[in-house]
Amino acid sequence: MTQMETALGEAMTTIEGAIGVALVDYTSGMALATLGDPQTFDLNVAAAGNTDVVRAKLRTMEMLELQGAIEDMLITLTSQYHIIRPVTGKNSNGLFLYLVLDRKRANLALARHRLSRLEADLEV
Repeated sequence: MTQMETALGEAMTTIEGAIGVALVDYTSGMALATLGDPQTFDLNVAAAGNTDVVRAKLRTMEMLELQGAIEDMLITLTSQYHIIRPVTGKNSNGLFLYLVLDRKRANLALARHRLSRLEADLEV
């Protein structure tokens, strides 16, 4: 099992309410690794779609000449939370973690904290 797969497995087991998680390359829109029930949620389609979200935000930041980096993005649905967290480690340019949570079972603050720790430890 690769370090990537281990990190995704850890996200699914340690983050309450996790439905699915993916490591995505936003330059290509491809999911490099996914973990979750494909019958419940198609993480490959979600990865490609959220690539557009990341690219749009980066373009907007550039046009506004905003300094700093994206820490994470939160999309709130009626029954789910979707967290997009760019990976900042070595050799990780253009990657983000994508986490889907069941809103009824998730603690959003704790999920963001745990995802942040996983991202910091992730070696690509």
